Amino acid sequence: AFPMLTGTLITAAGFLPVGTAKSAAGEYTFSLFAVVVIALLVSWVVAVIFTPYIGYKILPTFKPHEGEEHDVYNTAFYRRFRGWITACVRYRKTVIIATVVVFFVSVASFKFVEKQFFPDSDRAELLVDLTLEQGASVIAAKAVAERMEAKLNGNPHLENYTTYVGGGTPRFYLSLKQTLSNANYAQLVIMTKGGEHREALRSQIQEWLIEDFSDVRGRVSRLENGPPIGYPVQFRVSGKDLEVVKAKALDVAAKMRENPFVKDVHLDWYEQSPIVQISVNEEKAKSLGVSVQQVKQVVQTYLRGAPITEFRDGDELVQVVARVSEKDRSRLDMLGSFGIQTGAQEFVPLSQIATLKMGFEHGLVWRRDNMPTVTVRADVVDGKQAPDVSAMIDPTLNGLRDDLPFGFSIDMGGAIESSKESSGPIKAIMPMVGFITLTLLMLQLHSFQRSVLVLLTAPLGIIGMTWFLLILDRPFGFVAMLGGISLAGMIMRNSVILVDQIEQDVKDGLALWDAIIESTVRRLRPILLTAAAAILAMIPLTGSVFWGPMAVVIMGGLLVATVLTLFFLPALYAAWFKAVDPER
Repeated sequence: AFPMLTGTLITAAGFLPVGTAKSAAGEYTFSLFAVVVIALLVSWVVAVIFTPYIGYKILPTFKPHEGEEHDVYNTAFYRRFRGWITACVRYRKTVIIATVVVFFVSVASFKFVEKQFFPDSDRAELLVDLTLEQGASVIAAKAVAERMEAKLNGNPHLENYTTYVGGGTPRFYLSLKQTLSNANYAQLVIMTKGGEHREALRSQIQEWLIEDFSDVRGRVSRLENGPPIGYPVQFRVSGKDLEVVKAKALDVAAKMRENPFVKDVHLDWYEQSPIVQISVNEEKAKSLGVSVQQVKQVVQTYLRGAPITEFRDGDELVQVVARVSEKDRSRLDMLGSFGIQTGAQEFVPLSQIATLKMGFEHGLVWRRDNMPTVTVRADVVDGKQAPDVSAMIDPTLNGLRDDLPFGFSIDMGGAIESSKESSGPIKAIMPMVGFITLTLLMLQLHSFQRSVLVLLTAPLGIIGMTWFLLILDRPFGFVAMLGGISLAGMIMRNSVILVDQIEQDVKDGLALWDAIIESTVRRLRPILLTAAAAILAMIPLTGSVFWGPMAVVIMGGLLVATVLTLFFLPALYAAWFKAVDPER
């Protein structure tokens, strides 16, 4: 019971980074930690109390015939397995070197595994973003949205849709990245019939955006999993001089377009908006008794209106706004003729005291760390992962970074940055996990050498993890990383049980050589069965978009590591403690 408890606690400690991660990604994975730890502790109670009791009650008592002896470990299978273990222990150096070589080959091959942060959600909704040129009105955004609605009406893949003009949808889903209110923006939330219908409608909308909405920056996207990112590939250009920042951002965009795996590369600032600049002649205005503040109020009244009073409509107060007619408001060339009251209670045209000139300015200025920042954003083509694409683009920007003036920077954002931010708290807690694991091993094994020996088996899961991800073409993301960390705990659990059994056999008087071989033979069945139970339990998760990569990591890593535990660990134990072959 005690070795099982130690192994159970080590496995639970492997999930500790999942539960203690202080990051946005931790919100999505804490339930995994809570469920697994509770299940592990309850399963230990069941294994040491309930299962033996039920076995005592329901299993029959077998009485051997006189003179008959039956050794379950002396069957043909166990004799063959005992021969394999004997060979591994005898040729321990070969086994250890071969395992180390395979391990480093797997580590080197891991670079071929696709990387991701979180996969897209498998929910049925689609989001369609329609962004017009900067300065466009809500009326224009509404007209574009209605054109998209006309395309959607009657579509066989569609359940329903909701349109928002001048801003995005309220947060109906935890991972939704909301869009600030903007007059030139509209968003449609489309509920499809799910599955293949969602992908078919997504392909149709992408074609519509190219063929019929060339005047709009359109984007159709699935809902995200994990912390919201928006565009998965992002590079930020920051600096003090706004014009230099924009120029460098255009250079970054040109470099990004050279990569064949990105699409829709653009800046988050868009173009400048047309404006009317009003320069007041303060001397002339002062001579007429007109203040600059008065000019501002007049222009405000002309364009937007000014509140003059309120009236009560039932239990509501309704504001009364005075403004010129819509026909006159739409003609900015008439602004100069708008009358301003002077101190002599006479009216003069605005053009008499001010100069009106057309110009352009940025309607929206983004800042990061109080510095003007332009983000170059892009989507990735289907079948490619954003972290891989960002890692491909980043080295090509080093030449631009070398030419940046002092105080300017080009930083990587998007999915790869969010992944680093989320894995940071995981890495910070790993020393504590290592300390807890080593403490549990010392309490169980009472030997620093044996504890280190058990720890050395933990990385063996990387071998199976790498090859299964490559064979099944699954990406390695944040959730898969958590599966890899917990996998180490599962592997050490089996190692603890085997090493403890060897120590018990040595205390019972067996020679070290025989204890290593016989303990491995006796522990074969429980180690294989517990590993098989964990592997089989992962099969239903392999089809999940969110949990599938984690299931593949645990299945592949545990399968290979279990086999290596049974063959590599006895060879390592024999080499470490110099077991002597009695036949030699």
